[in-house]
Amino acid sequence: MEAPLYPDFPHDPPIPRGAQPAFWVGPRHLAGDDGRLYDYVADTLAGLGWTSLTIVRGRHELDEAPEDRQVLRSTVLHISPDTLRWAQWSLADEPFHLGDLPIAWQISARTDTSSPLAAWSSYFTTDVPGEAVADYLVALDARDQPAVPFTGPERVLDAVAAHGWLRDIDQLHAGATDPTFTSHISLGEVPPLIQDADPRVLTAEADEAGPAGWQAWADPALGVPCLWAASFSAGLPHDLVAVFAASLSSTAPVLRRVLPEATREQLLRAPA
Repeated sequence: MEAPLYPDFPHDPPIPRGAQPAFWVGPRHLAGDDGRLYDYVADTLAGLGWTSLTIVRGRHELDEAPEDRQVLRSTVLHISPDTLRWAQWSLADEPFHLGDLPIAWQISARTDTSSPLAAWSSYFTTDVPGEAVADYLVALDARDQPAVPFTGPERVLDAVAAHGWLRDIDQLHAGATDPTFTSHISLGEVPPLIQDADPRVLTAEADEAGPAGWQAWADPALGVPCLWAASFSAGLPHDLVAVFAASLSSTAPVLRRVLPEATREQLLRAPA
């Protein structure tokens, strides 16, 4: 007969039949998004008071029942109370690809309400840990001027180095990788289609380097597709990227039920 160690502390409820067990896992940058990247980020934005709009495109015939309507594409747009920043879930809206992965979230900001154009944009594919995107959005929401830079790029590298990441020996001031050499963050030329107010993004010739922005990705093994990728346009303030980088590289475990197949064997797990 066994007596409970803490008789006044309630036991965890039993896992419903068919439900997947939960684990505390690490490292965070290889833990994926638990299949909840939209929910995790959308819940954060709702808590910040952002407004959500659903844009549905489709074909609707006269006298057609609602359930028969042909929805072609849909997008969910979240807008901050001051309308200076917005986040778009574009996975269902024919997104373009980053590192051969479809973009899931596009987050942008502008300098003032008189301009319809984004001063900068950031992009996140599926399996980017939702905790990192949420922390990044909280920092963005707290800024009075979302497009004004406060610090230099060194702050991003300091953020990951504080969690044990290693400076890239070939670019000490522009890149770092985790100790297992699977996840990376680098300051360099941004990929095509990354929106930014800097006109050089569109006018740079094929043989000249455009403006530099931060890129991050996880590459679990040779010959295996990237697990996730994130891209930040050249005009994005470095301190905001540093918040994302600090959360991404955090050593604190995260709760997961769905583990990425590509990194399952690289994760430390403890039952939750």
